[in-house]
Amino acid sequence: MGREIDENAPLLSHNGQDEPRPKFSLCVFPAYLRPYLELARIEKPTGFVLMFWPFAWGLTMAAYRTKMPIQDYWWSMVNCTFGAIILRTSACTINDILDRELDAGVARTKQRPIPSGRISVFAASLYVAAQYIVGVAFFVATLEGLALWVAMFQLLPLFAIYPLMKRFTYWPQAWLGFAMNFGFITTWVATTGYVDNILLSVAMAACWCWTMLYDTIYACQDIQDDLKMGVKSTAILFGSWTRPYLIAIATCFLVLLAIAGVLNNQGLPFFIISVGGTTAHVVWQFLTVNLDDPESCWRTFNRNGYLGWPLWAGLILDHALLCY
Repeated sequence: MGREIDENAPLLSHNGQDEPRPKFSLCVFPAYLRPYLELARIEKPTGFVLMFWPFAWGLTMAAYRTKMPIQDYWWSMVNCTFGAIILRTSACTINDILDRELDAGVARTKQRPIPSGRISVFAASLYVAAQYIVGVAFFVATLEGLALWVAMFQLLPLFAIYPLMKRFTYWPQAWLGFAMNFGFITTWVATTGYVDNILLSVAMAACWCWTMLYDTIYACQDIQDDLKMGVKSTAILFGSWTRPYLIAIATCFLVLLAIAGVLNNQGLPFFIISVGGTTAHVVWQFLTVNLDDPESCWRTFNRNGYLGWPLWAGLILDHALLCY
């Protein structure tokens, strides 16, 4: 029998240097496209899902408030999906451009397209410029008024600033908590046509706590490399207190989620399925995660993509019962 192929082993490129073997989902694309798709994290769907859920939650709560027709709701969900995709891809590209030197010193990220030399900074800059053009055109075509400005704010400055935060503060996850969740405000305002200051503040605070939870767990993977490179994070700041702090943050997330439901006059399905199901998922995370094990942290981070399902299920059932 022939020697088995190690899918994680490097490939020898035409110039004699090692290149990472493409992940299975990228192998269906031509070789010259793979670094650009990898730069956009196409092979790592969890980031897209985490970006999508605040859009979906905000839209569904707004649809419940306004008794939005179901056909309009699903069309808006299509727009939410594309908006999350363009935000995610452009955010990853600008992040990798600005973090290229730091990524080169971290074992988990040193084979990304820019630090590994498979894409030049100039080519990546053209790539992100094209992503921004597409994003601006899409939001201009689908949004107006305050909703448009909120979407633009999320697309451009929020994610461009985030990579710089880890150089100056131990709270980059706090900034990411705002950047990842502005889609909630966008879809709420686009659907209702007005700003509910109290509800949006509570809902955004809940989403912020959720992002703090999953991104601190994510950062636990790289603590040793980050210390070596001078990168700051809440995982480093919290130290041996990481688990109790995360439990406190998760508790705030669940309490704020319930308060948001009360403020929006949500029905029983929300409190049983959304709040109850999300609580069960969070408890499961804490029972299974080992914050000292990078593989366990990565696995738990990915599980947060599934957390959105029970939360959304209660919301959409509420909407369906109200309209039908």
